[in-house]
Amino acid sequence: MRNASGDPGCRPAVDLAAKLKPLVHGEVAALTMATQPLRIPDLSFSDAEGKTRKLSEFRGHPVLVNLWATWCVPCRREMPALDQLQAKLGGSKFDVVTINIDTRDPEKPKAFLKSAGLTSLSYFYDESAKVFQDLKSVGRALGMPTSVLIDGAGCEIGTMAGPAEWQSDDAIKLITATTGQ
Repeated sequence: MRNASGDPGCRPAVDLAAKLKPLVHGEVAALTMATQPLRIPDLSFSDAEGKTRKLSEFRGHPVLVNLWATWCVPCRREMPALDQLQAKLGGSKFDVVTINIDTRDPEKPKAFLKSAGLTSLSYFYDESAKVFQDLKSVGRALGMPTSVLIDGAGCEIGTMAGPAEWQSDDAIKLITATTGQ
């Protein structure tokens, strides 16, 4: 589903993806690097207080967007690694934005995060799972979990279907190179 011409404003993200490709191995080997310019849809979701948030609020620095659900065993296993990545590298130059798409019990994801001691990640959710459909519409969500590495302009650097050890040395090196830190 890649658009051959893509968004010309996203060309720098494709160039960055090519530069980062040698770092895509080991624990992050499943990351598919962007080869065509793609602006990721401005996903809409809610924060812990129920306030509507937009992906565009995180522009200006790279973001790792991760869609997860409590019914998804690989998602639950991946969450501690995402929490550790946010704790280590999150801030003004990078963010991990995990968006829960449970559609039944809104308290279940919050309880999971609390019981797992995951305190570095902000809680975001989309009870309609529209964020999944929005990423699917541009060919970037096929299953769960789904992670998309996005540059500061909102353009795809790479996408991963399935879990990763995001706290691993391989992932830290990749994200550090992405942010220029």
